[in-house]
Formats: sequence, C-alpha cells, structure tokens
Amino acid sequence: MGEEAPLYTMALVSADSRIAELLTELHQLIKQTQEERSRSEHNLVNIQKTHERMQTENKISPYYRTKLRGLYTTAKADAEAECNILRKALDKIAEIKSLLEERRIAAKIAGLYNDSEPPRKTMRRGVLMTLLQQSAMTLPLWIGKPGDKPPPLCGAIPASGDYVAKPGDKVAARVKAVDGDEQWILAEVVSYSHATNKYEVDDIDEEGKERHTLSRRRIIPLPQWKANPETDPEALFQKEQLVLALYPQTTCFYRALIHTPPQRPQDDYSVLFEDTSYADGYSPPLNVAQRYVVACKEPKKK
Repeated sequence: MGEEAPLYTMALVSADSRIAELLTELHQLIKQTQEERSRSEHNLVNIQKTHERMQTENKISPYYRTKLRGLYTTAKADAEAECNILRKALDKIAEIKSLLEERRIAAKIAGLYNDSEPPRKTMRRGVLMTLLQQSAMTLPLWIGKPGDKPPPLCGAIPASGDYVAKPGDKVAARVKAVDGDEQWILAEVVSYSHATNKYEVDDIDEEGKERHTLSRRRIIPLPQWKANPETDPEALFQKEQLVLALYPQTTCFYRALIHTPPQRPQDDYSVLFEDTSYADGYSPPLNVAQRYVVACKEPKKK
C-alpha cells in the first residue's frame, strides 16, 4: 500500500502545474475581455450621441437610419466577441474547479495510504457549515446560448436515468439511522459498482465516520448548476412543490414545500419544512440554497 502514495503525490504535482497554466490563461482572457470592452465603448457612445441628435432634430432621416443600422451591427458583433471570450473564461474556471476537486480526492486517497501521516482530525462543525455554504455560493450558474435548454442537474432538472455520479460528487443519500429510522443525509460518492449497481458513499458529517453501500434508488445527485430565474424559470421548483431540502446548520435533508422560488440568480429558495410542532404542520419560511434542494419522490402528506 505504501507504494501507492508516490503515485498520488505525482498526481497532485501534475494537477498543480496544470492549474498554474490555466490560471495564466484565465488572466489573459480577463485582460482580453477588458480590451474588447474598451474597444466597443466608443461605438456605444456613438449610438447614444446619434439618438440625442435625432431627438434634437425630431426626425429620423435616411442618413440617421443607415448610420444607426451600421452602429448597431458593429455593437452586436462586439458584444458577441466579448461573450465568446467570457465563455472561454468560464470554461477555464470550470476546468480549474474540476482539477481542484480531483486534487482533493487524490489527497484524500493519499492520506488513506500514507502511514507516516496521522489521520485527519474531525472537522469542526462551524468549519463544515462554512464549507457547505461556500459550495452553494460557488455553484456555477447555467448560462446557455440563445435557444439552449438547461441540461440535467441544472436547478430542479433531475439527472438522466442512466446517470452515474462520479467520485467526489455530493448527493442526498437515504440511510438507516442508529434508531432504525430512515433519513436523507448529505454524502460524498466514493465509488460506484456497475456489477452490483450500488454506490459507496461517505457521510459528509465526519463525526459519523461512516461509509454506506447503497442502491441507486437511495441516491439523489445534487444540482451541478444553479438555474437562472430570469432566463430559465422552468428549471426551478415552483411554489408548493414537495422537495427534500437541507435543513439550515445541519447535514440532513427533510421534506419541505417551496414557499417562494428564487427571483434572481443569487437568491435562495424559501421553503416550509414539515414540522408537527406547528399548528399547520409546517415551519416558518427558511432559506435554502439551490445546491441543497432536490425532488422528493414520496407522496405529500395529507
């Protein structure tokens, strides 16, 4: 087992050098975006001035019509060029995030095989909650091209039927609690066996230190993109829809009704958790990020 560690160390070094390259490329793309924006600024000022002159003269002459058509054609081409650079930058960021995740998994495995290092201490509760919050905030927003439909795992859109979550992916996992009751927990995929159609997952709350072997139907992959309410409202859960949502400051999912869906890309859902201690059976509205809201397949309670 000890021989495995150098392999993972090499993987970490390789990931680090590729991340450094990508960061340099990202820096160049950001500079290009700024140059493109500065270049197109002059044209936008021209459009504004032309409109002001037309208002002063109170007429649209053929001259102004032709001039504006040319200016708007240039502005559209400039905007598309800037958009293409921004998309390339977003692709670089996605690749960097993917490499960082691979690096984290490699480090985790190296830790398992490396006898010289003491086992990692259990993460403090506050630190874990901060990490979960950061993960929700940095979940990328789906930005499609005109006419594109949001893909599976964008907002409320479920994974395709044959989808297999990758090692490191976060999922809602249905496990048996100590008291025998079933509960949905936040977990991380360790592996998937095509032979048995079962996942191995780790409880994200390391205090549990538990690994579970679960069938596919006990796993719900979490969204990999946020849906934009302004462009793709159909990719969000709607008011009064039944969902499983991560209860704030915990690592467990509970049944809830959507109170209000997000109105802007950075907004959370407002949900009402099922709670028998309230007269109407539901808690007051609580905010839960898109990252931690998934479809509930169980029927709604009467």
